[in-house]
Amino acid sequence: MGLSMTEILVIFLVILLLFGAKKIPEIARSLGKASYEFKKAKEELLKETEELKDAAEQKAIAESKKEAEEELAALAAEEKENKQKKA
Repeated sequence: MGLSMTEILVIFLVILLLFGAKKIPEIARSLGKASYEFKKAKEELLKETEELKDAAEQKAIAESKKEAEEELAALAAEEKENKQKKA
């Protein structure tokens, strides 16, 4: 499925004929800059995604701690009521 050497040469010759020898370095530079910008944007997106994931995990942990504290407070109140009824 790869390109053979003759196919690559034909493609290169077509590009050379279409754009000329002077334009090819400019096109290559533009493609390089575009590739760099794309890579940079991808890394920023990955970083933001990781930060959002961490924030969501921290929120979930805080909520589960709050729920556990509420359950403990309810159990303590229940136990206190039971002791008062027995007394």
